[in-house]
Amino acid sequence: MTTIVNGRVWTGDAARPWAEAVALQGDRIAAVGSTKEIRARAGAGREIDARGGLVTPGFIDSHIHLLAGGFRLTEVQLRRASSREALARTLRSFAEQIPDGAWITGGDWDHEQWGGELPSRTWIDQATPRHPVWVSRFDGHMALANSLALREAGLSRQTADVDGGTIVRGPDGDPTGLLKDNAMKLVGRVVPRPPQDLEDRALDAGMRYVAARGVTSVHHMGSVPPSSTWADVEVFRRALDAGRLRTRIYATVPLPAWRELHEVVSSRDFGGHDGQGDEWLRIGALKGFVDGSLGSRTAAFHEPYADASDNIGLLVHAPEELGQWITDADRHGLHPVVHAIGDRANTLLLDLFEAAVARNGPRDRRFRIEHAQHLRRTDIPRFARLGVIASMQPYHAIDDGRWAERAIGSARAETTYACRSLLDAGATIVFGSDWFVAPPAPLEGLYAAITRRTLDDRHADGWVPSQRISLEEALRAYTVSAAYASFEESIKGQLSPGLVADVVVLDRDLFAMPPAEVRDARVMATVAGGTIVHEA
Repeated sequence: MTTIVNGRVWTGDAARPWAEAVALQGDRIAAVGSTKEIRARAGAGREIDARGGLVTPGFIDSHIHLLAGGFRLTEVQLRRASSREALARTLRSFAEQIPDGAWITGGDWDHEQWGGELPSRTWIDQATPRHPVWVSRFDGHMALANSLALREAGLSRQTADVDGGTIVRGPDGDPTGLLKDNAMKLVGRVVPRPPQDLEDRALDAGMRYVAARGVTSVHHMGSVPPSSTWADVEVFRRALDAGRLRTRIYATVPLPAWRELHEVVSSRDFGGHDGQGDEWLRIGALKGFVDGSLGSRTAAFHEPYADASDNIGLLVHAPEELGQWITDADRHGLHPVVHAIGDRANTLLLDLFEAAVARNGPRDRRFRIEHAQHLRRTDIPRFARLGVIASMQPYHAIDDGRWAERAIGSARAETTYACRSLLDAGATIVFGSDWFVAPPAPLEGLYAAITRRTLDDRHADGWVPSQRISLEEALRAYTVSAAYASFEESIKGQLSPGLVADVVVLDRDLFAMPPAEVRDARVMATVAGGTIVHEA
């Protein structure tokens, strides 16, 4: 038996929210109580002394690209490039370390770092003459190719435009190398898939990385850009079969593949009594898209962008097509979880969810809007009324908050990442990171949700402080509510006897410190399924 004692234990259980110690037997929580009570029943075994630190249920990252994040740990890093020269210099240095002809991927550049000018292939061609380059903006909704990569993909001025995407072109009509949303597939389809051993290593690296940050479960949102294949699920299944999974995964596949998912679940070939897997790896969810992103100016708004009066964003799919996929998937008992950023995208998606409910009738469906980033005030009560979960990423608020008002103005900013308004309306919110887009660190997310202090420290009282929430509300979004969002509240999300033994031990009590210091806390131990998967 493993015991955790002398802690400030927040259980997430409303009937018994606080304790001092937890006992773990095998992969289950055996008991929760005082240190004296737990020690009396422990017998032989490992004891972890929390030394007054906060002990919580294992954090659940409700929106993550786990494999891509694992790969990002070894790919080129451009997030800190603050000029076009720095962008080219970093790519040149990376290219010198890999064989000629190898693709350079990853990136995560942010054009706001150098004043907002969008990059071009001409910035990087001389630095990478022997390597195809395909590096994305950090939000994953636009990417930059060098001339060699464009040639590999067969792109030229004759290439037709793409519905739901943009091929950015220069005055002469030639592609600049910058592609947005659906147009990204034109290059993405020719990037070689990594060999299995590299995929497996990327998964292992990703699991280690999130475990060090207290994450024991993730809701995996698939590849970026999305693939029509089950490639990521195959990687997870290999790890499960080999006994290597250390992070619980709720895996999505693309929404257009709902028929294939239904066939797999119906055949019960995936394991478990319901054909959706077990407590380590589950399927059943379908990731869809309405629009793009704010940073790429492809998020769909009712009114034009403040800094682009001729632009209201784009729709990745025709609403009729998207609505049919949602309705069909829902009719077959599957779980649509759909990306919507702009206020027009959120209005449209709420309409489509409402239409699916009207057509298919009442049931426990738990529709989710991934991001739910910019909302009209009149749409906020609809989340609770329709039972739609707002799956949000609080770190984005303190990142985007540095420049978002330049894009949408101050009025629309009032209901951007509207956590407080959604909770007050009775909606369920859950939190994640969107890693690789943002750090998979719940402590950073907690800090963002309760302070809303932007990364540039220009908003001491918080960017739109009326949308701040309490620490306990934020913790619930990472635990209890997150388990509910994947239909797994009966097995995890709380520290209660009989639930899985997923626990995080922090080095201090977050409830006893100023909100601004929450992100300074450290994860001392992470336990998943009764096994210590990280220890500081």
